[in-house]
Amino acid sequence: MAKIDIRRPHGKTLPEARAVVEKVAARMSEKFGTKGGWEGDAYAFAGSGVKGAIAVSDSDVHVTAELGMLLSAMKGMIEGEIRKKLDEHFA
Repeated sequence: MAKIDIRRPHGKTLPEARAVVEKVAARMSEKFGTKGGWEGDAYAFAGSGVKGAIAVSDSDVHVTAELGMLLSAMKGMIEGEIRKKLDEHFA
């Protein structure tokens, strides 16, 4: 099982960061069929072959995910897409 662990600083307030995570989570749900919800300051999600969380704090966002067998082969591509989205929303 492949693991993804990415931490990125941001300059947003906590409510602004949470709003961005909600937007990204809605898109993930549409595109990949993931389901999830807030557990404190972390949005936990799961879908076919993936489970993880997007945690937000006053200073950073932290994405963690475990990929199942099939998605493990695409770890590099998935990680690249996550980094791209973080750049778009938290740069």
